[in-house]
Amino acid sequence: MKKIVWQLVLLLAFFQTARAQEVLTLEDAVQIALKNNYDIRLASNDLKIDEAGVGVANAGMLPRIDATFTQSNSIQNTKQTQSTGAVRELDNAKNNSMSYGVNMGWTVFDGFRMFARYDQLKELQKQGETELKLTIMTKVSDVMAGYYDLVQQQQLLRALDTTIVISQQRLTTAENRFAIGKAAKLEVLNAQVDLNTDKSNLLKQKELLQHAKIRFNELLARDTDTDFNVIETAEFDDKLQLSELRELMKKQNPQLQLAFINKRVAELNLKQVKASRYPTVNLNAGYNFSESESSLGFVSQSSARGLNYGVSASIPIFNGFLQHRNEKIAKLQVESSSMVIEQQNRAVDAQLATAFQTYTTNIELVKLEEDNETIAKRNLEITLDKFKIGTVPTIEFRTAQENYINAVARHSSAKFQAKISEIALHEIAGNIKF
Repeated sequence: MKKIVWQLVLLLAFFQTARAQEVLTLEDAVQIALKNNYDIRLASNDLKIDEAGVGVANAGMLPRIDATFTQSNSIQNTKQTQSTGAVRELDNAKNNSMSYGVNMGWTVFDGFRMFARYDQLKELQKQGETELKLTIMTKVSDVMAGYYDLVQQQQLLRALDTTIVISQQRLTTAENRFAIGKAAKLEVLNAQVDLNTDKSNLLKQKELLQHAKIRFNELLARDTDTDFNVIETAEFDDKLQLSELRELMKKQNPQLQLAFINKRVAELNLKQVKASRYPTVNLNAGYNFSESESSLGFVSQSSARGLNYGVSASIPIFNGFLQHRNEKIAKLQVESSSMVIEQQNRAVDAQLATAFQTYTTNIELVKLEEDNETIAKRNLEITLDKFKIGTVPTIEFRTAQENYINAVARHSSAKFQAKISEIALHEIAGNIKF
C-alpha cells in the first residue's frame, strides 16, 4: 500500500509540473507561426516587392526628365590656314565650352505595350498574394499536424503512466502473495520485469514527446528549449462532403489560382510582343543654356539659351523575322499555360479524391478503435479484479494489460489520422482557417 501511495504521489507531482508549464493552444501556435515562420516572412517580403513594382512609371507611361551639365576645356597649339591663304597661328590657345539644361522625353504611343505591361504588373502582384496564401496554408497545415501529433504523444504518455500504476499494483500483490506462501518467487520476478519494461517504454515515450516538441518549436521559429503542453483534444468534422469540397477547390485552391494567373501573364506578354509591330511616338522638349570661348577663330565667344522641342516616330519594317519568331514563342507559352491549367486541375482533383477516401476510412477506424478501447478497458478491469483474488494467471493479466495499452495507442492514432485527413482536405479545398 505504501508503494502504491508513493507512486500516486509521484504521478501527482508529475501532473503538477505539467500544469506549471505553458499550455499552448492550437490558435496560439498558428498565430506564432504566422508571425515568426521564416518561409512566411520571406513570402511576405516577396509580395511587398511585387506591390512596389505596380505603377504607371514602371510600366513606362510617365515622361522622363533629366537635368544635364557639361563643361569641357582644352589648351592647344593651333594653326589655321584661311581660304585667302593667310595663316593664323597661336600657341597654348584656350577653348572652353559649357552647357546645361533640363530635357524631357516621353513615349506617348508604343503600340499599347505600356498598358499591357501595367496589367501584367498587377497580375504579378496577384501572383505574389496567391503564393503568400499558399505558403501560409502549407505552414498552418504543418502546424496543425504537428500540434495533433503532440496531442497523440501526450495521450500515449498518459496511458503509459496508467499502466505503470497497474504494474506496480501487480508487483505489490505478487509480493504479498509470496510473503504468505500463496505464490512462487517467479511470479514476483515476472511482475518486476514487466514493471521495468513499462518504465522503459515510458522513458522512450517521454523522449519521443520531447523530440516532437523541439521540432514543433522549430516550426514556430522560436527557442527550441521552450517547454509547453498542448490541450489534448482532437475533435474532427465527420460531415465533410466531396462535392462541396470539389466546388471550393475550383474557386480557392492556390495552385489552380496560380495556374490561371500564369496564363494571364503569358497572354499579356503576347500583347507586349505584338506591340512591336506598331509605330513608336516620342515627344521631347527642353530648356538649355550653352556658352563657349575660343582664343583663335572667327568667333571668340558665343552663348545661347532657350526652349527646344520636337516629336519623333519610328516603325519597324524588317528585323530579320525576329518579330514573327517572338510572337510564335509567346503564343506557344500561352498554349502551354492552358495545358498546365488542365493538368493542374486534374492533379488537384485526384489529390482531393484520394484524400477524401482516406478521410472516410479513418472516420470508420476511429469508431472501431473507440469501441475496441472500451472493450479492452473493461477486460482489463475484470482481469485485474480476478488477479487480485488469484483466479487469473500472470500471463493472462499481462496480456490484458498490453491489449489495453495497444487499444489506447490505436485509438489515439486513429483520431490523429482522421484529423490529419480533415486538414489535408481543407488544404486542398483552399479553406484552412487561419
